[in-house]
Amino acid sequence: MSMVKVIEVLAQSDKGFDDAARNAVSIAAKTVRDIKEIYIKDMNGIVENGEIKLYRITAKISFLLSE
Repeated sequence: MSMVKVIEVLAQSDKGFDDAARNAVSIAAKTVRDIKEIYIKDMNGIVENGEIKLYRITAKISFLLSE
């Protein structure tokens, strides 16, 4: 029987929401093994002078616990 654990993470990028999601997985993968899925819970952006400067996400990352 497999067990899955879910953690919530915050990530950001100056390029876009897709890049913020990649950053979340990349950074989590440094300390978490067997990542299986990312669920984007929330997205928002920081606007300066009418332009989006930072794309931010709140995400849930699920991974397998070792058996």
